[in-house]
Amino acid sequence: MPKVAVYNIAGSQTGEIELNEDVFGVEINEAVLHQAIVMQQANQRLGTAATKTRGFVRGGGKKPWRQKGTGRARSGSRRSPVWVGGGVVFGPHPRSYAFSMPRKARRLALRSALSAKVLAGELMVMEDISFGEPKTKNVLTMLGNLKIGDDKALIITAEENENVAKSSRNIPGIKNITSRGVNVYDLLYHDKVLITKDAISKLEEVLA
Repeated sequence: MPKVAVYNIAGSQTGEIELNEDVFGVEINEAVLHQAIVMQQANQRLGTAATKTRGFVRGGGKKPWRQKGTGRARSGSRRSPVWVGGGVVFGPHPRSYAFSMPRKARRLALRSALSAKVLAGELMVMEDISFGEPKTKNVLTMLGNLKIGDDKALIITAEENENVAKSSRNIPGIKNITSRGVNVYDLLYHDKVLITKDAISKLEEVLA
């Protein structure tokens, strides 16, 4: 079972914790990780790109000239796609890009992402993350004590903590989520993952 050091917000190591090998020590499946990230980004797409077909372009109600006898090609509307100012053929229309993965594949992707962070030494377990009042300085001080520097950091708490959320939301590259909101994209995007012991317990209950 993988062992990881446990720290407090002062940056001191308080001990070690054994992580569940079925969650934090699995073989990394890059194909499933890729699929999970593509799914998450696709689900965030708005899909609002739109063009007007000949039926939506203004004008074109009158036939430009009579059908026969002019020597010109027959034409029925000034808004035909072959005319300047006409409609667009096969252009984009509002649609949803969302798709889903099987539950087992989603959970395997999360296990792979968590295991990758442990293997790279980028997962730091915290005794607890809580502040007496919401101040950006609290998070900056904690990150400095942990020698994280300018790295992007993901802070994972077991439950919503208003002081932690407000203290971290104004810092570029720092994000706070709960154990329920853990996702593959955030895990891989951030350089460091700070997770509380309580959050680990909740993840192991769901993913083990």
